[in-house]
Amino acid sequence: MPALERFFGAAAGLSASVISRLTVQWQAEREAFLRRGLADRDYVYCWADGIHFNIRLEDGRLCCLVIVGVRADGTKELVAVADGQRESGDAWAELLRDLRRRGMGAPVVMVGDGALGLWRALGEVFPQTREQRCWVHKIANVLGALPKSVHAGARKALNEIIQAEDRVHAERAIGALVADYGAKWPKAVAKVVDDRDALLTFFDYPAEHWLHLRTSNPIWVLS
Repeated sequence: MPALERFFGAAAGLSASVISRLTVQWQAEREAFLRRGLADRDYVYCWADGIHFNIRLEDGRLCCLVIVGVRADGTKELVAVADGQRESGDAWAELLRDLRRRGMGAPVVMVGDGALGLWRALGEVFPQTREQRCWVHKIANVLGALPKSVHAGARKALNEIIQAEDRVHAERAIGALVADYGAKWPKAVAKVVDDRDALLTFFDYPAEHWLHLRTSNPIWVLS
């Protein structure tokens, strides 16, 4: 209670009874959200990510699995929020199966980072959904495998891939990345080459969608 008063102000009227009433209300709203039907939703693109908190529980650190979807008319919605154990494949699969049981159809594209658990689960539950790997996470992973002395040049080379005018030019830019950095830092370059197809999926969709499909950042920006 004192912490809430410091946050909202003492004038907020956060008495014990008010807190109890709000807690019951919020729990009911959460349960309704988790049970709502999804048969009338036509999600075209979905973004998935695991949000980790520095709260250590008996079973490990708290992690929330989050999915945001965009419908055919462009409406963006929070699809799911669920507890997860370190983004495991089983946790993601349970979440996806629950969405399917409630009527959700397979989205056309799922956007996410390199967490293998998500992609294994997606292949089990919605095998027809295409994968798009998040470029924000990928750039961070590639730069993390390179010495800081070459970060500026490598970042420019990666941006040449991301901002290519079409897939053909993106493939050429990947070739240039391999030529410039592959011999000396093969592990860093392999992070792009090995995921080439999943990184370039966005080119198969309307150009005005590319900016949004290249990253899982919509998870953080719901408005």
